[in-house]
Amino acid sequence: MNSPSNSENESDVESAHSDEDQNDITEDDRQNIRSKISGLSFEDLLKMKEEMGAKLYNETVLGVKKKKIKTDYKRANKNRPRELSSKIRPKILKRELNQNVPTVKKSRPRDPRFDPLCGQFDAKTFKSDYKFVHDIRIKEKKQLEKELKSCSDPIRQQQIKKLIQRIGNQIRDQEKNEKEEQQKYEEKKEIKEKLKQGEKPVYKKKSVKKLETLIEKYNELKKSNKLQKHIEKRSKKLSERKKGK
Repeated sequence: MNSPSNSENESDVESAHSDEDQNDITEDDRQNIRSKISGLSFEDLLKMKEEMGAKLYNETVLGVKKKKIKTDYKRANKNRPRELSSKIRPKILKRELNQNVPTVKKSRPRDPRFDPLCGQFDAKTFKSDYKFVHDIRIKEKKQLEKELKSCSDPIRQQQIKKLIQRIGNQIRDQEKNEKEEQQKYEEKKEIKEKLKQGEKPVYKKKSVKKLETLIEKYNELKKSNKLQKHIEKRSKKLSERKKGK
């Protein structure tokens, strides 16, 4: 891509060559050209003028050269600023302004989950810092349960029930995860102690762990008097699966 200065230089060279060519054409040459094109129709002359260009045609055939009017810009009064043509671009002023403008770096959006500058995720620190969220959920659930008792609008009742169910699921999931992590921690602790004592540690199989969690769940449901309801739901799901098959 040519720079503006290069294009200006090229145009100056071309104009200089064209001026030299036009100066070389004498009046006799013009007379010969006129005699040659005298037999052409007006339509053909117009076509020739379009192909050559009006400026070149007029200067070559007719010998008419457009004179450039040089305007001398002066001050009308010493207290007034000098008048300048609007066609002249203030390049120097623009360059100075660009130099004085401070460069501002573009801000890039960052996701702390995938940005190494934000450090590594620590589950324990996260839980200790955001433990209050679990407490807020429990309080919110209690408030919704109170509102449900005093509410008479059936549409609002359905909305409250859905909210209670959703918050309850979130609380149960969090408590379940905490229990699982506590169990893992205790297992690791037990294995370390046995290794220190020189005993062979016992590693539980997945099937044994699954059975233990089911027994624990069964005991919890029995304590909260929800065992029968859970069995009914389970049997209903199994019957629906059999019907689907």
